[in-house]
Amino acid sequence: MTQLFDDWPDPYEQWFQTPIGQLVYQTELALILDQVQPQAGENVLDAGCGSGIFTAPLIERGVRITGVDLSLPMLSRATARLPQARFAAADIGKLPFADNTFDKCVSITALEFIEDAEQALGELFRVTRPGGKVVVATLNSLSPWAARRHDNAKQDKDSVFNHAWFRSPDELLALTPISGETHTAVHFDKHCELAEAKAIEQQGLQQQRNDGAFLIGSWIKP
Repeated sequence: MTQLFDDWPDPYEQWFQTPIGQLVYQTELALILDQVQPQAGENVLDAGCGSGIFTAPLIERGVRITGVDLSLPMLSRATARLPQARFAAADIGKLPFADNTFDKCVSITALEFIEDAEQALGELFRVTRPGGKVVVATLNSLSPWAARRHDNAKQDKDSVFNHAWFRSPDELLALTPISGETHTAVHFDKHCELAEAKAIEQQGLQQQRNDGAFLIGSWIKP
C-alpha cells in the first residue's frame, strides 16, 4: 500500500488539467474551502496530501501547513510545489505528532484507501486541539462514479481502486462517535458537456443531494 500512488503524480495532475477535470477540481475545492474555513496563522495538518494540489489553496489563505503522505514521489512533488510548507512521510493511522498539535486537520481523498478508517479518523482527532476542526473528504459509495470505478477496476488489476473502500455519508459519520455533518459535490457525470455539468452541479447543490461523487465530512473536536 505504501507504493500505491508512487506512479501517480503525473497522471493524477494531468486528469485535473482536462476540461471536465478542471471543473471537478474547482467544484471540490469550493466545498473544501467552505468546510475548512482556513484562517491566516492557523496550524493545519494535511493528511494524505499527495502532490499538494489541494494544499496550495490553503497556504494561499495564510495557514501554516504540515503535510504527510506515504508516497515519496507524491511528497517530492508537493515539496517542489510548496517549499514554504513542511512535509513528511507518515501513516495517517500512526501520526508522529503529539496530542492537540493542530488547529485543524484536513484529509482529502485518502480515507478511501485506508481499511481501518476508524483508526485513521481517531488519529486526526487526537492531534487536533479541542475546539479545532477535522475535515475529511472521500469518495461517495452512493455516486455512480463509485460503481464505474469498481467496474473499471475489475478490468484493470493494477487500478488503485482495487484497493479502495467507498463509503456513504452515513458510513462516514459512523466512523466516530462525535457528531458531524456531511456534504457532497460533483453530481454530474464525467462525460457531460461543461455547460450541462455546471447546471447539474448547481441543481445538486441547491437540492442538497447526498449522492455527489465527492463526499466531505466535518467535525468539531469537543
